[in-house]
Amino acid sequence: MTSTTNSIHVLFRTLFLAALGATGHGVAVAQDAAEEVVPQPAWAQLSDGERRDVFAFAEDYKAFMSSAKTELSFVSEAVEIARDAGFRELRSASNLRPGARFYDINRDRTLSLIVVGSESFTDGFRVVGAHVDSPRIELKGRPLYEMEGFALFQTYRHGGIKNYQWVNLPLALVGHVDKKDGTRVAISVGLDPDDPVFVIPDLSPHVDQEFRERMNRDVIMGEELDPLVASIPDANNSISAAVLAYLDGEYDIEEEDLVSAELVLVPAMEPRDVGFDRSMMAIYGQDDKLSSYSALRAILEQGTPKQTAIAFLVDNEEVGNVNNTGAMSTYLVDLMSELVYRQRGDAYSDYDLRRALRNTKVVSSDVNPGIHPAYPGVWEVGNAPRLGFGVNLKLYGGGFNANSEYIAWNRAYLDDAGVAWQTATYKGRASGGTIGNSLSKDNMEVIDYGVPVLSIHSTYAISSKVDVHMLYRAMDAFYRYDD
Repeated sequence: MTSTTNSIHVLFRTLFLAALGATGHGVAVAQDAAEEVVPQPAWAQLSDGERRDVFAFAEDYKAFMSSAKTELSFVSEAVEIARDAGFRELRSASNLRPGARFYDINRDRTLSLIVVGSESFTDGFRVVGAHVDSPRIELKGRPLYEMEGFALFQTYRHGGIKNYQWVNLPLALVGHVDKKDGTRVAISVGLDPDDPVFVIPDLSPHVDQEFRERMNRDVIMGEELDPLVASIPDANNSISAAVLAYLDGEYDIEEEDLVSAELVLVPAMEPRDVGFDRSMMAIYGQDDKLSSYSALRAILEQGTPKQTAIAFLVDNEEVGNVNNTGAMSTYLVDLMSELVYRQRGDAYSDYDLRRALRNTKVVSSDVNPGIHPAYPGVWEVGNAPRLGFGVNLKLYGGGFNANSEYIAWNRAYLDDAGVAWQTATYKGRASGGTIGNSLSKDNMEVIDYGVPVLSIHSTYAISSKVDVHMLYRAMDAFYRYDD
């Protein structure tokens, strides 16, 4: 690059970032002696009291995430928090007065939290949507087998993972078994420090020569992700029989019961702070329990909003929003229809629901990859999100963006609330994401935003504490904004 071209580049970047600052962009900019303009982290905008709030919020988040490993445990943990905050189960006789607080559970795997507003439901809802499932390893319907002196479990994967990241780690087995008599047996092994864990062993470097030519994603094949379960045989020299005897004695379940089970393997590591300054967190499952927890905390703060506030925390995004607990099901629209019907009574018509949907504003929130310090080239850095710089508005391109007037509407409340924000566009391609597409199909106004995270879909993703708190503040401002 010539010096003239470089000067033009620097000037353009200076004017561009200055324009962002002039319009109230949440991320401040600074200019060094070499005239290179560098955005400032969100940390630089915080008062001492706000920094304390950020770190306190992070402690609550880590404590929650140590228990909420799956969508089932997320829902059960979130309901306990909501009940303590005055939310009650939505029932046919519930009084839908302004300020009333309800929760509704869809098949134990999706949760909606509702704060009734002062306006009619037909005037629309304010919805924050996020997903509560995360990439993981699941047990097959008939998982138990024996090989070379070990009992193992056959597995498959939920969502996209890099297989090699799941070997040589302590894994916990969590979930439940549903029996034919209608009883449910909860299972959690590996999360308590005194529990045993399960491990998928890798090949040692002494014997892996013939496997070294495998490509990145095939270093460990999907069918090789089978954890060690036991190695002591019973009196008949069968390790599998010994495992089944243990399951019968400990849980009163038989091998056939595993067909109607939802048992998953998740990392057994606790959330930990990262860095000397403790500014970051390493936690399994931040995609996308990070956004879901932020939405939970934001809706707890609402008194009596103008438009009824809903936190829609949904299952199965990692596998395409499928099934009756995913965002493509009719559950959310059915819930809105019920609310509108109960307010309108015999005067209810389908037009009332359609009007409510058309007037509904949605934030679809999900994390996305942040700039990696060792691999910055995978991003076009002028449109890339950085950890510690706040919420990122997702500008996908290719027809997937929110319309410009809705983006401007969201910018207004973010700036009014002092929320640091940035933008995110993937390099060289257009694509939509998360649950937003499913909700926009019902004619709701939808924008996607979240926060950047490193090592998404891994066993130990890294987020910035200030970003998580900014996302919570953004959602709170969305619910409150009076336009």
